[in-house]
Amino acid sequence: MTFDNIHFVTGRLAEPALRHLLPELSKKVGFDYTIQVMPITVAALMTPHWIATRLEVPDQTTKIIVPGHCNGDLTPLHEKTHLPIEQGPKDLRRLAEHFGQTVDRSDYGGWDIEIIAEINHAPRLSIDQIIQTANALKEDGATLIDVGCNPDSTWKSVSQCVAALKSEGHRCSIDSLNPLEIAPAIAAGAELVLSVNSSNRQHAPQWDCEVVVIPDDIRDLNSMEDTMEFLERHQVPFRIDPILEPIGLGFTPSLERYIQARHRWPEVEMMMGIGNITELTDVDSAGINVLLLAICQELNIRSVLTTQVINWARTSVKECDLARRLVHYAVNQSIPPKHLTDQLVLLRDEKLYDFGFEQLEKLATQIKDNNYRIFSESDEIHVLGSRQHFHDADPFQVFDQLMASAPTNVDASHAFYLGYEMCKAMTAMQLGKQYTQDEALDWGFLTQPETDRHRLKKKRTDLPKSRAPKSDL
Repeated sequence: MTFDNIHFVTGRLAEPALRHLLPELSKKVGFDYTIQVMPITVAALMTPHWIATRLEVPDQTTKIIVPGHCNGDLTPLHEKTHLPIEQGPKDLRRLAEHFGQTVDRSDYGGWDIEIIAEINHAPRLSIDQIIQTANALKEDGATLIDVGCNPDSTWKSVSQCVAALKSEGHRCSIDSLNPLEIAPAIAAGAELVLSVNSSNRQHAPQWDCEVVVIPDDIRDLNSMEDTMEFLERHQVPFRIDPILEPIGLGFTPSLERYIQARHRWPEVEMMMGIGNITELTDVDSAGINVLLLAICQELNIRSVLTTQVINWARTSVKECDLARRLVHYAVNQSIPPKHLTDQLVLLRDEKLYDFGFEQLEKLATQIKDNNYRIFSESDEIHVLGSRQHFHDADPFQVFDQLMASAPTNVDASHAFYLGYEMCKAMTAMQLGKQYTQDEALDWGFLTQPETDRHRLKKKRTDLPKSRAPKSDL
């Protein structure tokens, strides 16, 4: 078997992590390797031309891999070596993925659970507000837009609302028990009625659309049966919702009723309204949505009704969209929903990568420029300068230590930058997230990339202006 002999180019800061990763990775993939540590702390600051003037390639080399942040024309490296040149990943932790060490999940992303997103108290909103909300919900993954009516009055403008939504390309449902609201909504294009029980089922044959059957008594599964039989006789399509109750008010028995309903009526379409849990529980909604969508996937419940009114559930529709893909893949592949996607890992990160105190001490002795490197490790914030290592759990203490060293390079804008970065580092330390200087913390699908506004990027004069200092890790 012929092995590649790969020559890895890196900087001093990334060297320990690279040497830690390569022994096991090279065995798994099947390659031999050499490492050249360039005389620079941050590998991301290298340019292809700069590397080419210092590159020393062993005779057996068949390929060269340079840091992922090494942007620019790679021609100087080709001309010097006449070997294949690759850019590695920008995040060294993804080196295994760069070599294809991931499970083929090309079929990941499918789903078969509809998301019915309710616009609560729609009569209180203008048509423009409803359209704007519906557009955002659809963008986040909603399949149907549910027009939520007020139970204590009849909305005279419901048909105009549904017609406006339909004209914008939305599929709609109407959330009401009131036939005086339901009929005009259906005439305007609503395709699903939430909800039907003994109080209004006699009108259903005239509506000519699918309905959702709910119990007359939410604690009694049998109280849906008469309505289901009535609709079957009149050939009205329906799905059933046994009603999920809030925690403290019968949550577990209500889950049992969904299971009983599935066993009792294995072929009947079902829906689960999940807002009673996400909206009425003092906890961020993402984890709840994953669990509830998993229950639906395993019970063959093919639609959920959700809303996002309270602040901790403000992204529930997007969470449900990501969750339905996660649980669909897990259930169909018969695997746990782990290491499939990081989009719903919001508060903490999957894994933390640390240098360790001794290595940080060593790195401080290798820094030659006037810039500071910031790390969050071992419940402390670390600021490294040229032969300097300040660290404490309190960023104010770290800054006091730095200022006590009488630095000549910390003006007001630099101090602001250091404070901003240490704030991120402290947040990462408190929550258990990976902190990488000059990069946004990873909040899953909520991550907002940072713009190139950092002071150090603007003030650096020993590099081309297009180069921006990035962390190797």
